[in-house]
Amino acid sequence: MGLFSFFSKEKKQDLDKGLEKTRESVFSKLSKAIVGKSKVDDEVLDELEEILVSSDVGVQTTLKIIERIQYRVARDKFLGTNELNRILREEIAALLQENNSGDGEDFELPSKDSPYVIMVVGVNGVGKTTTIGKLAYNFKLAGKSVVLGAADTFRAAAVDQLKIWATRVGVPVVAQGMGADPASVSFDTVKSAMSQHADVVIIDTAGRLHNKVNLMKELTKIKSVMQKLIPDAPHEILLVLDASTGQNAIEQAKQFTAATEVNALALTKLDGTAKGGVVIGISDQFKIPVKYIGVGEKMEDLQVFNRNRFVDSLFQ
Repeated sequence: MGLFSFFSKEKKQDLDKGLEKTRESVFSKLSKAIVGKSKVDDEVLDELEEILVSSDVGVQTTLKIIERIQYRVARDKFLGTNELNRILREEIAALLQENNSGDGEDFELPSKDSPYVIMVVGVNGVGKTTTIGKLAYNFKLAGKSVVLGAADTFRAAAVDQLKIWATRVGVPVVAQGMGADPASVSFDTVKSAMSQHADVVIIDTAGRLHNKVNLMKELTKIKSVMQKLIPDAPHEILLVLDASTGQNAIEQAKQFTAATEVNALALTKLDGTAKGGVVIGISDQFKIPVKYIGVGEKMEDLQVFNRNRFVDSLFQ
């Protein structure tokens, strides 16, 4: 059985509940837009465009979806409004597939002699450290040994918070305290994980964006010192974004993708927002796979993103 491969009825309910606000926002508006209409015409498409933009799908991605629906209306000659949900669902799933978001049921760790290293980036307040704790919990649940590294040494609170999560989950954490060199902490974490033959290393990094040049230098230095021990580390650079901030999350993604080679995304706080459409927009705009979504407070509420389950839940 692969990592996170068992998708229980409870997890489905958590996902459904987590997307409830987005689902209600989109479909109550969509229902009003098509009431009394029998076919998808320009007026319906204009309404749909407004609905998608207000759900933070983003203008660029919304126009792409509308264009695809227009093509299908022209191709099929007549498209009833009762079919609009199905068509919209198919086109959103196709977009996510094109961007490699939510491929498959789980995420296997590659077979490696050395630990799989994840470097986590994101601004303060998006749920970065909480995501690391939940990620460590789920890896441990899957039988993997995990070591955490407290390389966000810019804030004492960040180090303390990671230690609390490590204790809660029952995994070791390497920390040197506030003001320590983040690269040194990262080096020590990887070295410790190698000596313990751990499966996974998760490194927390500073989330400040006020000086992108310094951030870039810091992240580059962290990568280079880890590569002295594991030449291809980090294997994953995971950007954590708060879905409830909508378009601001897209702006953060622009900043971090410019500062470092992000190759995976985690969208948190989907349960508290009607802006769940940002998952679609970010995946499409940056062509980076959405790997995890947060749909609640419980440790189990960090789920592997699966596009089919996401779209099913959104359109149920």
